[in-house]
Order: sequence, then C-alpha cells, then structure tokens
Amino acid sequence: MRSGLRAIIAGAATLATLALAGCGGATAGGTADGKLSVVASFYPLEFITRTVGGDAVHVTTLTAPGVEPHDLELTPKQVGSIAEAKLVVFEKNLQPAVDEAVAQNAKDAGLDVAPAAQLEATGADFQEHNGEVAPAAHQDNALDPHFWLDPVRYAGVVKAVEDKLATIDSANAAGYHERAKALLAQIGTLDTEYRTGLANCKLKTFVTSHEAFAYLAKRYGLTMIGIAGFTPDAEPTPSRIKEVQDIVTAQHVTTIFYEELVSPKVAETIANDVGVKTAVLSPIEGLPDANSKDTYLTLMQRNLQELKKANGCS
Repeated sequence: MRSGLRAIIAGAATLATLALAGCGGATAGGTADGKLSVVASFYPLEFITRTVGGDAVHVTTLTAPGVEPHDLELTPKQVGSIAEAKLVVFEKNLQPAVDEAVAQNAKDAGLDVAPAAQLEATGADFQEHNGEVAPAAHQDNALDPHFWLDPVRYAGVVKAVEDKLATIDSANAAGYHERAKALLAQIGTLDTEYRTGLANCKLKTFVTSHEAFAYLAKRYGLTMIGIAGFTPDAEPTPSRIKEVQDIVTAQHVTTIFYEELVSPKVAETIANDVGVKTAVLSPIEGLPDANSKDTYLTLMQRNLQELKKANGCS
C-alpha cells in the first residue's frame, strides 16, 4: 500500500516537473530569461516602459506601428499576454477593448495612467485665448486623453511607471530610478525648448485635423482649432468646416495640420479652398511603421519646428 502511494506521489512530481519544463522555465509575470513581463497599450506608454524598464523588462505592445490606437481590437493572443503580464500599462477610456481585457484578466496587474496624467475636459475650456473664443468641435465634458503631447503631464506618467516598476520588481529598482531620471531630464529639456520656441509667435492659432493638441496649446499659450473631435477619423459637419475656414481667413492662419495615420483629405480640402499650406503635426499615437527610427522625443521636436514655422515664431 505504502509503495503504491509512493509511486503515485513520484508520478505526480514527474508530471509537475515536465509541466514546468514545457513552460520554458518562465515564471508567472516573467519570461524565460528572467525579465519582467510588461504590456503597454500604445506607443507613448510603450516608449516610457521600454526606456525606464531597460534590460530588466520584456515589453509587449498591443497597438502595432501604423495602426490607429483609438480603434484597437484585441486578438486572443493579445488578451493572453495581458492575462500573463506582471504589469499592464494603459490609459482607461482610450481603448475600450484594453479596458475590458484588463478588468477581466489583469485587475491586479493593471496600471491606469490617467490619474497621473491629470486629465481634463478640454472641449470648450481650451478654445479661449487672449479673450478670443473659437467655435469648438464638440461641447461635451469628455476627458481629453492626449496627455502625452504636454511634456509636463507626460513626465507625471513617467514617474508613475517608474514607481510601479520599482515596487513590483524591487531587485531592479535602482536601474528603474536611474533610467527614469535620465528620461525626465530629456523631457524637461523638451519642455524648455517648447516654452522658449513658442514664446514669441506672430500667430497664436493653429488648426489641426484631429483635436489632440489642447493640452499642448494650453501649456504654451496657443489656441488649437480642431476640425474633428478627439477621434481622428470622425467626419466634421459642413457647418464645422465652414467655421474653420472662416477662422483660417480671419486670423491669417498659414497652415492646416494633418496627421500621418489617417487620411489628409479633409485638411487638404480646407487648405485648397482658402489657399493655405498643409503639413504634418504628429499626435504621436503610434509610429508609422516598424522600421521607423523616430521616438517620442524626436517627433515632439519635429512638431515644435512645424509649429514655429507655421506661426512665425522667433
């Protein structure tokens, strides 16, 4: 009887060992090489987690290059990566599919960065500057998700990710703090460049196809006019297009900005009708392709140069 029991126990132990071997040695929330498994929902958060995490983390990105993040749908494999991750960095209410997957599979692992970003409802409030009020593309109280276009808010999210990584992986905390400090210094320099570069501009108004730049406009004393709302592929009404055309003419706007991940058709139509130029102002929601050499920092610097050129800044 005892020998039979010992055989059963030995067999169970063997099966357990084989099961662990089949997992490639990976542990819960980690990878086979010992790195922390982290999921980032879209590019601005991927950039933070990769930069702060360094060699201590393995980052999986849910929104591929060239994909518009607002419309993301998850595959079963991506849902599985969320369930297995030690940390999921996301922004609640930006990508509903991610919100649902985190709520169902990774409540304890999820880090919603929205509180650290201190989101605000920007639809009407940010349309006023120096006593001039521009018609808003929407008048609801939805929170503006585009915090990363304001370096100061972005820095707040860097700190939140830094603290979370250091808490769940204390053995590598020193590295997380060191890399976060370096990134925060770069973001601080970027903020200074924007403050200096946009301090003296002939024109304070800029027009974009996507209402993504309200935080940036408020931070640096500009006025953003969005053709569409928060969602870049939304179709503006004919009356909204007429409003924008009137603003462009009245305020001598030189450029209609569009973005790289959606069609420029509406922006080009307005520009042609009123005789102004078009240019790209990146909302930095994702890189255009997997081979891109750009980063959050280089794209923000390019945006600054485009704004200075369009608004006659010295």
